[in-house]
Amino acid sequence: MSLHQPRFLATGIGSMPFTDIEHAVDVSLTRLPMAPFWPQLPKISLNEQMEIQYSEGIPCSVIDQEKKRLYIDTSGDYSESFAQFYEAYMTAMDPDTGNGDCSALAISETFSKGIYALERRLQSRGQKLPFVKVQTTGPCSFALTIVDENKRAIYYNEEFRDVIIKALAMKCRWQIQKFQPYAEKVICFIDEPILSAFGSSTYVSVKREDVVAHLAEVVDAIHADNAIAGVHCCGNTEWSILIDAGVDLVNFDAFEYGETIAIYSDSVKAHLQRGGGLAWGVVPTSTAIREQGVESLIAHLEKMMENLAAKGVDKRLIVDQAVISPSCGTGSMDPADAEKVFELTNQLSAAMRRKYGF
Repeated sequence: MSLHQPRFLATGIGSMPFTDIEHAVDVSLTRLPMAPFWPQLPKISLNEQMEIQYSEGIPCSVIDQEKKRLYIDTSGDYSESFAQFYEAYMTAMDPDTGNGDCSALAISETFSKGIYALERRLQSRGQKLPFVKVQTTGPCSFALTIVDENKRAIYYNEEFRDVIIKALAMKCRWQIQKFQPYAEKVICFIDEPILSAFGSSTYVSVKREDVVAHLAEVVDAIHADNAIAGVHCCGNTEWSILIDAGVDLVNFDAFEYGETIAIYSDSVKAHLQRGGGLAWGVVPTSTAIREQGVESLIAHLEKMMENLAAKGVDKRLIVDQAVISPSCGTGSMDPADAEKVFELTNQLSAAMRRKYGF
């Protein structure tokens, strides 16, 4: 699935710091009018936090309200719940007989106010947008963050890891199908912040080929519904992992780590030539936003693109296949700073399009 010449299309990462749901949707629709996203609102509910939001329907998942955390209880007999899960999975996802209906892993309004608020708004508008963006916590970030009853990351339990990958793949498809009536194309991001720690001593036993395979399984599910697959990682990582997993759009923090993409210039070049894109997360989601304006961000983005071009990647290809985004979600930001993030993302996108005559 190629993303045909997005040319500085602006979109966002999922989380927002607002507690007014309709305001969050307003910001998404007005600041990112070509590719709005449904807002994740962790300030309004524990259920809207990054992993908990996607936990419905995952066997043996327990939300401890008192400790404000999610864990997976593997201590009992889970054979029946696994059997039910895999039956639902095969009914929906079997390549030959699957009906594609992933509603068994739907995200309810109790866990996402933003999905339903955006859906209602788009319904009432009655027109198709070029893109709508949805997002799901990635399998590596989910499984390495969430632990079992003994506080061991569930990633290291292969049975449960497989269930989590498949559950998240179904959640991607369910979202894509929900928003397809309102967009020419749906973009689905797999959010993998934990990959910035890939290769560190903490995750020394996490193998590269496994990460590629886990991501590829979710990417394939996204492609099954003819949607565009993106991966967001807000730190520095081995960017070729994402490309090897078959993603269409690599989203990275280009404000802090923009030069790191050029280290993988051969991979990136092949990715862009295949119709893949880079989503430059050039608008900072820290207090650094207070010192930024459109001109400073244009200068920084140009410098990062030139860096990549200097490694033998055609500048025109970089430009044609560029998406603009904030560097990360804004969920933990001061609301006024977050407003500025989306305002500058919008302005930067418009300024770059003008600059290159799009």
